[in-house]
Amino acid sequence: MEDANLNETISEHAEAQDVHLDRTRWWFASAAFPMIAGTLGPVASAFSICALVKPWRQNIPPGSDITTAVYIDDPSWLIAINAAQLVIAVIGNLFLLLNMTKRVRFSVAQPITIVGWYISSFLLTALCATASGPLLPPYKVDELVWSQAFYYGIFAAVLYFIVASLMVITVWGAKAGHYPSHFELTMSQRTLMLQTILFLTYLLVGALIFSHVEGWIYLDAVYWADVTLFTVGLGDITLNTKLGRGLMIPYALIGITTLGLVIGSIRSLMLDRGKKRLDARMLEKRRRRFVKRLMRSDQGEVLEPIEEEDADYYPELKPHDTLRTPPKQELQRRHKEFHLMRKIQDQTSSRRRWMAMGISTGSWAVLWLVGAKIFQECEAPFQNWSYFDGVYFSFQAMSTIGYGDRTPKSNSGKAFFVFWSLLALPTLTILISNAGDTIVKGIRDATVLLGNITILPGERGYKMDIKHFLSRLSFGALFTENTIRELPPGFIGAALGHSDEDEDGNEEDDESSSASSTSASRGTEERGARAEAKSSRKSRPGEPSDASTRKIRLPKRKGTGDKSKQSKKEDTEPFDGQGIPEQLPKTRAEYRLLLIDEIRRVSQHLQQSPPWKYTYQEWAWYLRLIGEDESDVSTHRKPLKKPKAGIHGDGDSGAAPVTDPTPNPDQSEKPKWSWVGHRSPLMDTRDEAEWILDKLSVKLRQELQAAVEASEGEDGVRDTEKLEDRRRDSRSGGRKQVWLGNAVTETV
Repeated sequence: MEDANLNETISEHAEAQDVHLDRTRWWFASAAFPMIAGTLGPVASAFSICALVKPWRQNIPPGSDITTAVYIDDPSWLIAINAAQLVIAVIGNLFLLLNMTKRVRFSVAQPITIVGWYISSFLLTALCATASGPLLPPYKVDELVWSQAFYYGIFAAVLYFIVASLMVITVWGAKAGHYPSHFELTMSQRTLMLQTILFLTYLLVGALIFSHVEGWIYLDAVYWADVTLFTVGLGDITLNTKLGRGLMIPYALIGITTLGLVIGSIRSLMLDRGKKRLDARMLEKRRRRFVKRLMRSDQGEVLEPIEEEDADYYPELKPHDTLRTPPKQELQRRHKEFHLMRKIQDQTSSRRRWMAMGISTGSWAVLWLVGAKIFQECEAPFQNWSYFDGVYFSFQAMSTIGYGDRTPKSNSGKAFFVFWSLLALPTLTILISNAGDTIVKGIRDATVLLGNITILPGERGYKMDIKHFLSRLSFGALFTENTIRELPPGFIGAALGHSDEDEDGNEEDDESSSASSTSASRGTEERGARAEAKSSRKSRPGEPSDASTRKIRLPKRKGTGDKSKQSKKEDTEPFDGQGIPEQLPKTRAEYRLLLIDEIRRVSQHLQQSPPWKYTYQEWAWYLRLIGEDESDVSTHRKPLKKPKAGIHGDGDSGAAPVTDPTPNPDQSEKPKWSWVGHRSPLMDTRDEAEWILDKLSVKLRQELQAAVEASEGEDGVRDTEKLEDRRRDSRSGGRKQVWLGNAVTETV
């Protein structure tokens, strides 16, 4: 049992995470569109309520202003149609929520929701057209204005049409077979919808209470409640009664908290969950372009697995050495391939962050500047606003400064402010979050880097920080990633990790030990003993204790010369596989203990923020633990420019289809993969620590399951032998003691 029988491959340990192969537009259609519809649908219903509670027209008496305008009663048929569309829209909202909670089937709920919203939109559009055209009262045109309820009806009609159209796209995608005919919404997505309904209900009910307490018009109370809960505080409508002022305190506290939950849920969905899928898709697109461009260049051979006869791919290595050590050549190639994938990841991540920053900045700018123009048009007839006044008001309202020197007084301005604020403030929150991932992150990283190379050295040590700084400053010209030495993975890195002070402090010990040693192996053992003594205080987070480290023998490392020369040699020579263990534990028991130690270590990495990223040596070590040997050319292949449809692996050679991720035990050829292929572990949507922990846990379970089955098999053989002995004794008529478990019985 030289390698604990670890001869399996990556494809045999878990289902593939092929999210990056799914088209982003179908994710929007299957998840994002229903979430948007479920959030904006209640908003449209709230506006429908506001459109129903008051007449749609007002008369301004001669010599007065809009604040003293008198309502003109609507005809009964307009009120009846308005109420009917509200009932239909609420039923559509109800069936959508029941479908999302899996209370009603998709095929039943979606037609009702879509048809109901379209009917409400068309009815409101017809009513608005009628009220603004044929329905003219016997008043002069300059004395007639449309009330806030009229404008709320327009906003509701627009929102109903948008959300109904989004759901049509969702249903069409499901019928076309692009995704299942049911919603795969998470609990947080459903929570966002419920929080939105709760907030709108709270705002409308609170406005009703304060309108009675203060004697306000209900729609003015809705405007006041919106200004209050969004913490703008314009001051154009104020509380005058003690009861109202007393009720405002708990009302504002609860409302602002609820609004914070809604905005937090929006941010979480847009930035935390949505970005993972977008990241995966952008990474796949960039990987394909990179592979295609690399294959067309003269550097495409780095993607070709190196067989023994292909050693001339690396002319810097001596021919007589390369022919004798093909595994190390393949390790070098895989190491370069790994860093190519890291480069693709970094470029994609940077592009995604700045693209998100650009989109959020553009959305914020559109809401700001377009909103300013609309406010100017609304207030120009009554306050003679210029466009600059609109820009000034929009900015102070969006940033919740709220000086109060510019406030909307027109019906259209107040209604539009309620609609606009529901979009503007969440957009500003997302913009601030994206700025934290780009601009603020750059300033923070520059500050940390400056501290690392001056007075506050980091965990890697002063010299390593200087090398990384110079490498980034020179774009890899001074120190490439391959020449910056990495610590070995796992318990080896725990035993050999040291800082710059340790190098200086142990220089004399190294000289004395090398002078007294008589062979290379003795020098290696002495260094291993000293490193083992330091492992508990110089290890990475979550390293095992000294006792657990000593239980497993450390493999000997090549090179036993002077330590300073050895360090310089490792810093300048390309990666040659040193640091990766030559072999795994000899016995199953040691191997299971090692798996437990590594699982405990990786579980600590799950708590790191930002997510923990492993070096190539660490990846090679963990892949070795789950049965994948980085030096084994038989499991490597050149990546495809574009994955074939219906193929689960990197190619058609030994790959299983997507619908059946379990490998066929009759397959004679192992599935092959590449670090820059779409089956690379770095392409998975999970964090690296989560991926490794899952594979190690699966492997440990397989080992324990095999041990249990072996134990049951031995017990069965033992029981069969006992029964045979009993039968022989019964035939001979003798008397013999037979062991059954822990009991001893006499048999005849």
